[in-house]
Amino acid sequence: MSSGPPRREDPTQNTGGFEELRAGNLGLRLAAGANEIRAAQALRYRVFYEEMGAHADAATAAARLDQDEFDGVADHLVVLDHDLGDGPDAVVGTYRLIRRPGAAKLGRFYSQAEYDVSPLLAYPGEVMELGRSCVAAPYRTRGTLQLLWRGIAAYVFRYRIDLMFGCASLHGTDPDALAPQLSYLHAYHLAPEGLRPRALPDRYVKMDRMSLDPAAAKAALVELPPLVKGYLRLGGFVGDGAVIDHQFNTTDVCILVKTDLVTDKYYRHYERTAGGAKEE
Repeated sequence: MSSGPPRREDPTQNTGGFEELRAGNLGLRLAAGANEIRAAQALRYRVFYEEMGAHADAATAAARLDQDEFDGVADHLVVLDHDLGDGPDAVVGTYRLIRRPGAAKLGRFYSQAEYDVSPLLAYPGEVMELGRSCVAAPYRTRGTLQLLWRGIAAYVFRYRIDLMFGCASLHGTDPDALAPQLSYLHAYHLAPEGLRPRALPDRYVKMDRMSLDPAAAKAALVELPPLVKGYLRLGGFVGDGAVIDHQFNTTDVCILVKTDLVTDKYYRHYERTAGGAKEE
């Protein structure tokens, strides 16, 4: 039996699908067809390879697309700038979401190349993997990030997700340079043992690299990427061990979040915007 939040009627089902969320000229919805997924892949290439220094093989460089087999079994959230249009040319942000049925088609989640996630797969409820999040540089604002979080919350609510997880990235491949951030995550946000993924033995990098006094811990928190801080604000945990991803020029940590807070916040937001009475 699921230990997630009480089941409530999903408001999006009144319109038969995942509704677009709006914030001024920006909208967020699921990608509508192959062309919008391709636009998301092109954005991922520009951000990950051209901007962040990921290493492209010949086929990836020729296509100028960040793509893999998981794209075909995922849902793709896209942020659209409607001042640029309503289709592929308007895609300025994206997030890839994979649920159990999609992962089952390939026999694995993406994170399983880096982590033993068996404690998460044994969790009594629906699980979802998040990944490949990126936003075009001019749109990296608090408002865009909040819109992405609203989209994730709406998706979690619609599909009754109880636990979400994924590999979150710190820029760079030198764990000593990232020692304060890694040590902070290990000291303050390590997942409970029964729910703790662990980096695969041949990829395991120790996270507990230095001791931190309160001032150093606060400074390390400030230096974390905004997306990681967003997970932590929702009560997120990290797994045991980091993983160096040389292809993407990152150091990865496994993040997991029980979705109770996500769905409760979304439900309260929906009732406010719909004018409904607050449920006690």
